[in-house]
Amino acid sequence: MIDQPTPSVTLNDLCKELKLDPRDARMMLRLAAKKKAEFPNLAKEHAPRQPWEWEAGSKGLAEARKALTASPSAG
Repeated sequence: MIDQPTPSVTLNDLCKELKLDPRDARMMLRLAAKKKAEFPNLAKEHAPRQPWEWEAGSKGLAEARKALTASPSAG
């Protein structure tokens, strides 16, 4: 049996889904990753200077979606 790679979701995929500008989305994710109490998995799963990418269905992906859909005035 051949191991198939785990499907991943990139920042570009999320931007298309949520109709966001990638530059704005990266900024929002960087700010969210600093809020370790609110987004613990987002901070853990992303390495600095690496592309934003998550395994499909991961907690980090759920937190990224939450961070990108949060109201700007909420933070």
